[in-house]
Amino acid sequence: MGLKDVLKQKIDEHRPRTTKLLKEKGDVKLGDVTIGQAIGGARGVKCLVTDISYLDPFEGIRFRGHTIPEVMDKLPRPDGKDYPYVEGFWYLLLTGDIPTKEQAEEVVEDFKKRAQVPQYVFDTLRAMPRDSHPMTMFSAAIVAMQRESKFAKFYEEGFNKMTAWEPMYEDACDLLAKLPEIAAYIYRIKYKGDTPIAPDKNLDFGGNFAHMMGIDAPYDDVARMYFILHSDHESGNVSAHTTHLVASALSDAYYSLSAGINGLAGPLHGLANQEVLRWIQDVFKKLGGQVPTKEQLTQFLWDTLNSGQVIPGYGHAVLRKTDPRYTSQREYCLNNLPDDELFKVVSMIYEVAPDILKEQGKAKNPWPNVDAQSGVIQWYYGLTEYDFYTVLFGVGRAIGVLANITWDRALGYPIERPKSVTTAMLEEAAGIE
Repeated sequence: MGLKDVLKQKIDEHRPRTTKLLKEKGDVKLGDVTIGQAIGGARGVKCLVTDISYLDPFEGIRFRGHTIPEVMDKLPRPDGKDYPYVEGFWYLLLTGDIPTKEQAEEVVEDFKKRAQVPQYVFDTLRAMPRDSHPMTMFSAAIVAMQRESKFAKFYEEGFNKMTAWEPMYEDACDLLAKLPEIAAYIYRIKYKGDTPIAPDKNLDFGGNFAHMMGIDAPYDDVARMYFILHSDHESGNVSAHTTHLVASALSDAYYSLSAGINGLAGPLHGLANQEVLRWIQDVFKKLGGQVPTKEQLTQFLWDTLNSGQVIPGYGHAVLRKTDPRYTSQREYCLNNLPDDELFKVVSMIYEVAPDILKEQGKAKNPWPNVDAQSGVIQWYYGLTEYDFYTVLFGVGRAIGVLANITWDRALGYPIERPKSVTTAMLEEAAGIE
């Protein structure tokens, strides 16, 4: 037999062992964790520390102790706009303090000085096949800039643990300031006939991104809202944990964020919003291409569940209430696109799906998560290219993870190195012969 055939035989022999451990011995303790947790992705194991955000099952996400409504209300915003400066939010995540408008605008001006993207990044993107996934291009652009890293130079010149946060902070600011142009550039060369739009240095983070995307106001407010809502979600999700893990090896922000973006690209993490939108559009088509009645939608959702499928965008690994990020986006839609047909379907699903899921009794959380809403807003403003949605997520997620790794270096967190065990050790602990 060839190598692959032997490997298949070994896999077939091994799988029942793992299945038996999970089904019959999942609660057996291995020190302070169970076999089920060891095999099941360490879900629920409290072994990460961050003060940037916390996800309460019954309250939702808090950024530096502030709820989403509090963040949106308290942070300073550009004149005439409804949503806060992303730069002011960056100030909040780093310091824990709500900045004044003057302090937020100081960060706006600082980012403008850091925002110029090196020409070689554009050359790198143009050298890639145009059918490359936008997340591949986004990650490549980030890691291509590693030569700019001040942290890497700091390490080469003699590492000082007490001041390591300073070059990490500089890298984080340099990198974050450049992401809007990189993301918009990828969008314009891939989907808009290779027509990139030059940045406008008079605009803030969200406003400039909307300008470079070529989408008129109020999309600038959509960008501010979207980037803030998607910025951080504790440290245990794949993109946040990966960025932290790579940075724990004293890799710089460019290596670390690129790795986190690669994790975000996974279908179980960052692709959910586009999958939910596809499903909503499919619902719309199957129900006659018009907004259904509640009775029609109720029957459709029951048929979906009875066929063994799930209702996309509903449920959450931690939350046991409606995701406040969903609520924030819903409020935007009610104020700005209340008559949009897709939003009407989303809104009606919100009205009927939780009761159906409660009656079915299988879902731990029958409420919508952030992905149940976000794709519809992008579609409404003409951003109809599904594959790009995760890049938007990535720009937002960078805010939280870069703040986290700056603090990782400030507090001198060590390299992350959990201990592994073998399947045979698990079987011995479980008393399996």
